[in-house]
Amino acid sequence: MKKHKIEIPVLLPTVPDEKDQCVSELIKKLEYQDGVDKVHVSKKSENDLPQLCFHYNSDKISITKIESLARRIGAELTEKYGHSLLEAQGIRHARHARIIEKSLLSLDGVLEASVSGSGFLRIEFENSKIDHRTIDEVLEKNDLEIINREANTSESIGETEKNLGMHKGDSVAPDHQEKDHDHSHGGLFGKNSELIFSLICGSLLGIGFALSFVDEVPAYLSLIMYVVAYAFGGYYTAREAIATVSKGGFEIDFLMLVAAIGAAILGVWAEGALLLFLFSLGHALEHYAMGKARKSIAALADLTPKIALLKKNGEVGEVGIENLLVGDVILVRPNSKISADGFIVMGQSSVNQAPITGESIPVDKKPVENPDMIFETDLDIPEESRVFSGTINGNSTIEVKVSKETKDSTLSRLINLVNEAQTQKSPTQRFTDKFEKYFVPIVLSLVVLLIFAFLVIDESFSESFYRAMAVLVAASPCALAISTPSAVLSGVARAARGGVLIKGGRPLENLGTLTAIAFDKTGTLTEGKPKLTRIVPLGGISETELLKIAVAVEELSDHPLAKALVRDGKERLGDVEIPGADHLEAVLGKGIKADLEGEKIFIGNLELFDTLDDQKPGKATLSAVQELEAEGNTTMLIRKGKTYIGIIGMMDKPRPEAKETLKKLKELGIRRMIMLTGDNQQVADNVAKEIGLTDAWGGLLPEDKVKAVKDLMLKESKMAMVGDGVNDAPAMANSTVGIAMGAAGSDVVLETADIALMADKLETLPFAIGLSRMASRIIKQNLWISLGMVALLIPLTILGVASIGPAVLMHEGSTLVVVFNALRLLAYKS
Repeated sequence: MKKHKIEIPVLLPTVPDEKDQCVSELIKKLEYQDGVDKVHVSKKSENDLPQLCFHYNSDKISITKIESLARRIGAELTEKYGHSLLEAQGIRHARHARIIEKSLLSLDGVLEASVSGSGFLRIEFENSKIDHRTIDEVLEKNDLEIINREANTSESIGETEKNLGMHKGDSVAPDHQEKDHDHSHGGLFGKNSELIFSLICGSLLGIGFALSFVDEVPAYLSLIMYVVAYAFGGYYTAREAIATVSKGGFEIDFLMLVAAIGAAILGVWAEGALLLFLFSLGHALEHYAMGKARKSIAALADLTPKIALLKKNGEVGEVGIENLLVGDVILVRPNSKISADGFIVMGQSSVNQAPITGESIPVDKKPVENPDMIFETDLDIPEESRVFSGTINGNSTIEVKVSKETKDSTLSRLINLVNEAQTQKSPTQRFTDKFEKYFVPIVLSLVVLLIFAFLVIDESFSESFYRAMAVLVAASPCALAISTPSAVLSGVARAARGGVLIKGGRPLENLGTLTAIAFDKTGTLTEGKPKLTRIVPLGGISETELLKIAVAVEELSDHPLAKALVRDGKERLGDVEIPGADHLEAVLGKGIKADLEGEKIFIGNLELFDTLDDQKPGKATLSAVQELEAEGNTTMLIRKGKTYIGIIGMMDKPRPEAKETLKKLKELGIRRMIMLTGDNQQVADNVAKEIGLTDAWGGLLPEDKVKAVKDLMLKESKMAMVGDGVNDAPAMANSTVGIAMGAAGSDVVLETADIALMADKLETLPFAIGLSRMASRIIKQNLWISLGMVALLIPLTILGVASIGPAVLMHEGSTLVVVFNALRLLAYKS
């Protein structure tokens, strides 16, 4: 477990310490995050700016995420730390990735480096000690070529707001990412050279072996075939071994080369050629299989068209998508890809959103009411008008107003997050890395001892040396190195194709081991569209007058219930004039206060009036509230001055798919499903009974939800929190896995959750959990296969039961088995 401490200067020169209310709130929210152990403010001297000091676990959270969280919560950070997400050509396999990772971590100033065998590197560093140029030089020394700097790469934490999310150096738009860079070795026969060399080696080995049985053919002809087979089979192995040794390390390729040379010295050329043939064939097929998983992810980049039809001054012309600006209007022809995130201003059509959300059925879209309207956030854009880059228009021409530049589009962010996910190691992968760290030196020590076994036991040096070489082959942890990364890569790729973003191996594995899930109610289990259902006047006031007062006050609030009440209330009131209220004051989780026509108006739940004053609601009023709540309504009691004038009932209906989804989750092995809501307990119980939840906890404030999740974590070994990713972020951070719904188009939601369901579809959840269950099984299977083969072969080769030939056959066979076992995830169907 890697623990780090970083200090980020915060531009709060008038703030003395964390006792300041704003800073205290900032620290509180940051400490909710999984992986952040402690956050505090420190000052080295009176003249220095305050330092926001983070103590964090780099296996669980990155500097990039810390920056994003701090910015979103309101801290303006100065430039101190940098982070890069790069794609490089030349990473040959998972073991090579670890060598590069070690070389980067050895650099002064590099805080964290994670390298994936799929070709992606995530590096976090201190700007004052190291820069991109130095990092690039290290990568070049490792024979890597940087082919893409991701658009979300940042030179440093703390760029000004206008540059937030932009790379200060080079950046590449998503349309430039679509080249298919093959990570296999190049050479005489192109990208398949290693495979062809291996097959030539196998052919020569077969010919040589066949000739050895023909008496008329001289023996040296078979030897020549074996020698040439060595040249073809050992070319890439030798090249890689020399490159590794020249940098002060040695890997499996070097050990295999030593074993092959040892076999030649002992005169068993056929076994040495067999070793090189199977080892090179295994490598080539490993590259092919991993390349297949990589291409599944790379296909995301192919979704974005290169050009857009820009409509300007009544004329339409082609422009590169990187030149589109927010506010531009683009024309989208029938059956063509939409070039940017935005909203429809003219035309109606059905849009295939499967590339982003995984939805199988096209979604009907229509234009916004006012094309000139400015939306404060993307979530304010009506769902029926919002479109995403990379989705496919139906049979009608539409005009779309751009709401995000190409580099900030949902598809671009999705690609970047999927690429970064490849660099996040799972718990199993961290275990195998640690295991290998100690295992390899032990094996080498054993091999050295076995070479000199002839001094102790009655056998020749050649016999001892041969046995040692067989043990060397048997104990090489090739399958172990590739077993987990291949499964994680395949799992993340398949999830992305199904509209689910899984941010790396840790959430992928954890999701597969869940025993309980906590759900937010509003917008997650319910439609999130409460409707005005009941109006109950009290004290002689009319329904119209009561509704006018309620609408006038709630118009000042941005709470979802308030918005729904205003919408439905105005519809009922028609042309009735609504008075103006002012001086709104919100009471968290209880209600609101405001002034209307010289009177104080109070609207809220019973808790608001319990603590307000001595003027409590009467028995008849309480009875009316309880009756409405028993029907499943969320109630709002209204008081004017000292008089209770009425009750409003609102109801948010469960999603139609909720009951069937929960049933599937139960079949998948989820024992407990708990709803957490701020609504009263009676409303919570009604919803729970209707859709089949095991528990329902009502009357919870945001901090109560966090406490509830913490309590559940003590009782359940693994649990997830499902919500919208914004209000539920603290509760998500305290669960094993945070799952956000409806992430498409929301940067905040994409950043907050460990797993993001791109579509606002609850039914996607069983697919995500089922896929993760399968991934967890495959990772365990691969671990048993790889460790089991090593455990079997070592004693067999030490005892002389298995020679080099059978050892390499079983060794390379297990490597291919774990890779192709992992690739089964690409074909997963829920």
